[in-house]
Amino acid sequence: MIAMSFEGLLAPSFDLCGLRGGRRLDGWGLAFYPGKEPAVSVLKEHDPRPGSLKGELIKTWEHLASSTFMLHIRRARWGAISDANTQPFARSWAGRDWLIAHAGSLDEVPPLAEDARFTPVGGTDTEQVFCVLLDRIAARGWRSLGDVDVEELLAWLRELDALGGLSIFLSDGLDLLAYADSHGAAPVYLWERTPPYNNRVFGNADLRVDLFKRGTRSKKGVVLSTEPLEQEDAPAEWHQLPPGELIVVRRGTVRARTGAVDGPPGLVPHVHPAAPARATPRRLKVRHATVYRYKHPVERSEHLFRLTPIQDAFQRLEQHRLDISVDGRQRRFEDVFGNTCTRLVVEHPFSEMRIETESIVEVLDADPFSYRPLRAKTDFPLVWMPWQQHMLAPYLLPPELPEPQLRTLTEYATGFVEKNGADLLETLLDINWTIFKEFSYSQGSTTLATTAFDVFVTRQGVCQDFTNLFIALARLLGIPARYVCGYVYAGPKNPNQVQSEASHAWVQLYLPELGWKGFDPTNGLITQTDHIRVAVGRNYQDATPTSGTIFVGGGPEILEVDVRVDALD
Repeated sequence: MIAMSFEGLLAPSFDLCGLRGGRRLDGWGLAFYPGKEPAVSVLKEHDPRPGSLKGELIKTWEHLASSTFMLHIRRARWGAISDANTQPFARSWAGRDWLIAHAGSLDEVPPLAEDARFTPVGGTDTEQVFCVLLDRIAARGWRSLGDVDVEELLAWLRELDALGGLSIFLSDGLDLLAYADSHGAAPVYLWERTPPYNNRVFGNADLRVDLFKRGTRSKKGVVLSTEPLEQEDAPAEWHQLPPGELIVVRRGTVRARTGAVDGPPGLVPHVHPAAPARATPRRLKVRHATVYRYKHPVERSEHLFRLTPIQDAFQRLEQHRLDISVDGRQRRFEDVFGNTCTRLVVEHPFSEMRIETESIVEVLDADPFSYRPLRAKTDFPLVWMPWQQHMLAPYLLPPELPEPQLRTLTEYATGFVEKNGADLLETLLDINWTIFKEFSYSQGSTTLATTAFDVFVTRQGVCQDFTNLFIALARLLGIPARYVCGYVYAGPKNPNQVQSEASHAWVQLYLPELGWKGFDPTNGLITQTDHIRVAVGRNYQDATPTSGTIFVGGGPEILEVDVRVDALD
């Protein structure tokens, strides 16, 4: 028994190789939700023969595309051999199709209520369990697994589990629920697959699954199985669910788990943290030193520095000093993004330039979401008035990437919307937390030419790359996003201290009736009083701390940067 949930559509190949090896199968069934439809398609075959048409169909059919799959292979005979007794089973409730697959055997069949809405078609204990569960769900008025009280459902499963072996997979097309038999008689194993993938095929003597045979896609997912399956050329990282545990998966992410016999009591969510509580304002001192050294003297050059922290209602600049070791004509001005800039024109030779700044900043943005829509739900899609669209246009245009790459990123972004019920803030928190948890911080793995799609595929980068990816996803969802360059206070002996020893980057999103608010995907944080904003813009080029043009001389360049951020209180 296998169930899979991925964050986007996949069209895998299922090869029933057991039919060719003389290992007689009593029956098999495969169910999936085509596209993003609430209707399920079920292909099943009792007493299959080698070379069966349906078996070849699930191996080669390109239209077998879904984010949720459920497969059951039966060897032991139970009752009459027919499609009616072949799993998985489907029933319709509340405008969508529901699925169940069951491993194990009950010693007695649970009774149905006298006024039961659902009754079995075949004679299996699995279908009887399915009807009992759906009857109770309908009686509670729950219209999807997302509505279900997980603890109450766990109590029902424990009640049924007392009748015999009961490990089940249950899905409504959006959520996938798995329950592991509390007696350990029918174990369930979990495998979280995270890109990039070195290989893609896994299986055993009965089955081989190629997830990306019809195109390699960078999709995160969860695979559940009643036995560990081998992966080609590498060990698969299967983890057995503790007996009695129930988990809920949505679009490739484990969202909750509860009920392990030896585990902690109560529901353990595995999702992003909530919006942060109010933080205490901070006074921070920043020292930033940049040194350029050249093999040959630079004879004529022009430089632009954005090193003065922003001053506004959420950040107060108490002191600032800028020292440049090379003399030249200076001009201080405010650019179109509101950044304080210093332009330096140098017309005499130099081989080294040292730029040093020291600033004291009080950061006041202690409660970033203290406004009505945090408590009054704001949903997708966002609607902007024409004049708002005109003003926000530079921050709504996605990066210039090939159309197939933009489609892939759009699908990835909309998956977060679907997982979070189209709630704006929940979606943004989920994206921010997912990049932090699932993408590796790897210095030197990327360059300024690395695109948002490159980061999405390789799942690694630095703060600039994670910011670019978040900006691309937000703009594809119609959310204005801008690049922020500044500093972050990591505190003493913090594992992210390396980020506080250089300038840092994050994203600001323009939210209705709230304005520009910061999200730091590198650290999985909402920016509050640990982040000092220095410059903002459409992208890195608009906000880079130092840049310049050398007209004559120079040659190979050596760059050294040293940043120190200290708390004054």
